[in-house]
Amino acid sequence: MSTTSQAPRARGGEAELIESLRTGDEAAFVDLIHAHHAMLLRVAMTYVSSRAVAEEVVQETWLGVLKGLDRFEGRSSLKTWIFKIAANIARTHADRESRSLPISSLAETEARRAEPSVCPDRFLPPDHARYPGHWSRGPAAWETPEERLLSGETRGVILTAIERLSPAQRLVVTLRDIEGWTADEACQALEVSEGNQRVLLHRGRSKVRAALERHLSPAA
Repeated sequence: MSTTSQAPRARGGEAELIESLRTGDEAAFVDLIHAHHAMLLRVAMTYVSSRAVAEEVVQETWLGVLKGLDRFEGRSSLKTWIFKIAANIARTHADRESRSLPISSLAETEARRAEPSVCPDRFLPPDHARYPGHWSRGPAAWETPEERLLSGETRGVILTAIERLSPAQRLVVTLRDIEGWTADEACQALEVSEGNQRVLLHRGRSKVRAALERHLSPAA
């Protein structure tokens, strides 16, 4: 399901990219924007109530990146640092709307909350005579042409399903499956434990898969 965004043009590694940015290399900055702008917009939309405000957050983020490059110490990756700038700015905007909660708090709460990854009606009842708790209806096989699976319509179904996830699940799935971040990178950016990240990713992926199953089922 990954649709990883393009990384900035290779310039001899991140250290060289940072040096190019610090010396005012406009092309390097344009590459950086192209690589991460969509991700930052998704991050902002998790916190604020409208796309217009989210766009403001992203613009302020890029200004913050330009102003803060000389202070960047490399303790995290550049993209994680940019993500945290965006999250902090988005929280400031959300505070004005009285709707801000740290993502780490949301993630911990969600991961601890009991939530089935698969719809319970797919299983036989626990008092079933022969197969208590077993599958009554397993995942449907996707016998569909590859063209349909890869179509723009199907991609739209995936993105819509991701947008409907809870904030913490949406961010984890976005970072892992759309942006191609590693588990460690996602944990560091979101300030969540590896276990909570794994739970949120599994739940989010299960919901996206269910949406795809409905879309690609023979009756669709």
